[in-house]
Amino acid sequence: MNYPSILIEEAVNELSKFPGIGKKSAMRMVLHLLKQQEQDVVKMGQSIIKLRTQIVYCERCGNVSDQKLCNICSHNKRDQQIICVVEDLRDVIAIENTSQFNGTYHVLGGLISPVNGVGPEQLNINKLLERVKTEETKEVIMALSATMEGDTTVFYLSKKLAEHQIQVTTISRGIAIGGELEYADEITLGRSIALRVPYRQ
Repeated sequence: MNYPSILIEEAVNELSKFPGIGKKSAMRMVLHLLKQQEQDVVKMGQSIIKLRTQIVYCERCGNVSDQKLCNICSHNKRDQQIICVVEDLRDVIAIENTSQFNGTYHVLGGLISPVNGVGPEQLNINKLLERVKTEETKEVIMALSATMEGDTTVFYLSKKLAEHQIQVTTISRGIAIGGELEYADEITLGRSIALRVPYRQ
């Protein structure tokens, strides 16, 4: 693709690094930005810089946050005795959009996948075990994708949690086997949370 400006080429190259964005889509975005007011584009750029430099991770659950504790962990009306274990932020957002869950979360930051070189030590598992040990946890919900990696992670965590006197449940299989949690519709996902079942190894 030929560009009339090096600045446009650089912008296209950067924007095309986003998932699902090719050079043509990136070019359309650049042309759109050129039509906007300068202050609006500057504001957008500043928000992206702040996103990367000021976002922190909740020291309790691993969710993204503006403070040491995320707004879910610090909310006084959430049930602090229930922990919903998820793979990443996308799953937190998906479950929150169902309005069917009022507990807290624990973000693993991935799933166990020996094929991809991801073991338990690469995930936020020790912090979960510490929470269960030190907090008055009564239930841990495994809300992980119904894939081989998800099932492997659930099995590993259930073994680790077995020594604690807590209920371990998993979302009901309204989620298709092999399906990613973030792509489930809100009604199905909400029903899966509400109708969760005891996990059996």
